[in-house]
Amino acid sequence: MAFFHYSEFLTIAVSNPDTLSVDSFILNHSPQYKIAAVSSWIEFWIEHALWPDLKNVCWPLSALGLFVCVCGEAVRKLAMLTARTNFNHVVQSEKHPAYAGWFYWAVGTQMILVNPVCIVAYLAASWKFFKDRITIEEVTLLNFFQYDYVLYQDRIPTGLPFIRGYPIKDL
Repeated sequence: MAFFHYSEFLTIAVSNPDTLSVDSFILNHSPQYKIAAVSSWIEFWIEHALWPDLKNVCWPLSALGLFVCVCGEAVRKLAMLTARTNFNHVVQSEKHPAYAGWFYWAVGTQMILVNPVCIVAYLAASWKFFKDRITIEEVTLLNFFQYDYVLYQDRIPTGLPFIRGYPIKDL
């Protein structure tokens, strides 16, 4: 988590320095983010205390989680660097792969910790958050770009499982 937050700051420093501030660390992201983080730490330590072998036996899940987390981090940072000044931590009306990167990074962190409850919770909460957010953003983009955005939607997936955005049939 420390690397993620530090790399958020560094990536904004490189890609969009005019918006750089202490908030670029996104440590004060939201109450929900803080609750999720604390919940994962509590789950980890309770399971470690009650079933100490669980974390060791499930090392393949942890290794897979590390891979998913690193890939998610790479996708997010590449998206931020590609978007440059069009990216900041304020809700925007533009879709980019930083969402997919965040989704996979968040779920990957729980796989690393072998937190079965939080894997499911992070998966569900992140999916719902991005489903709602992408729908709102895509309505704005469809209103602005109209048929050009419909063509874009057909070519470019969201990168998130079972989220297709806001499809318009035959404009």
